[in-house]
Amino acid sequence: MPLDPQIKKILDSLKGTPTMEAMSVQDLRNSMLVVPSELRTKVGNVKNFSITFDSCSIPVRLYEPDVITRKGLTVFFHGGGYMIGNLETHDHVCRDLCSESGAPVLSVDYRLAPEHKFPAATDDCFQAACWAAENAEQLNIDTNRIVLAGDSAGGTLAAVTALRMRDDARYNPCAQVLVYPVTDYHTPGTPSYIENADGYVLTRAAMIRFWDEYLDNAEQSSHPYASPLRADKFEGLPRTLILTAEFDPLRDEGRMYAERLRKSGVTVTHWNHDGMIHGFFRMSLASTRAKEAVTRTAQWISDAMI
Repeated sequence: MPLDPQIKKILDSLKGTPTMEAMSVQDLRNSMLVVPSELRTKVGNVKNFSITFDSCSIPVRLYEPDVITRKGLTVFFHGGGYMIGNLETHDHVCRDLCSESGAPVLSVDYRLAPEHKFPAATDDCFQAACWAAENAEQLNIDTNRIVLAGDSAGGTLAAVTALRMRDDARYNPCAQVLVYPVTDYHTPGTPSYIENADGYVLTRAAMIRFWDEYLDNAEQSSHPYASPLRADKFEGLPRTLILTAEFDPLRDEGRMYAERLRKSGVTVTHWNHDGMIHGFFRMSLASTRAKEAVTRTAQWISDAMI
């Protein structure tokens, strides 16, 4: 299927701009656009605070809808190659998920590479999810209706958090939502890594750069908390939604993760979005189909919390 016309327009506007693999860390972080506040969906309440563990203080943002129709909570981890992104870059996504699902969303501002290498981000996300479960009464939620969600690297962190929570056995999320997640190392790479290596914002070279900044060494890539596709077992993981995009280097590893979970008895829904690129989940203001995907995902989350 050809590129979605609205997505093509976005790509055309980016021609001539520096690639992600070529930018400095700070320029890369500055390049991640933030939706103007007046264009973001209004919700009932937004609260910023921090979660502290092991001398670490992790900023989080809690969104509550105008009308709460579900007693669950979505714990959301933003994307950005483990290097970029924050509460603001994904504020509009969290607002939409909150409003459309009828349930609160807790967005986690985990530590970033290269200042904080693997496994810092995974520890932050696991601790935040456990904190939410431990403080269910304070949050006015049901501990058994927590959904882990994230896009790109955030999708990976959601998958890893689900693995860790299953192994920890204290708390059990009811579902996980993995939006075009990174599930394996860049080498040897899948067919989609080759087909979509260039031209669609996220390049193979950018992924190699992200991995290099995130890990201390390539050997760490075999750890299931870095590459969840390499986990020994997938039994016992919660109901799962995986979104992939046709023109995305990560398409095939998302599909492979869906297949591995399904073969292990996990209930899996996999939506592959034809004509779309990596990052489309943040493009709802510019793409009708991206907006539809966010709304559909929020409904899936709402249903998972019943």
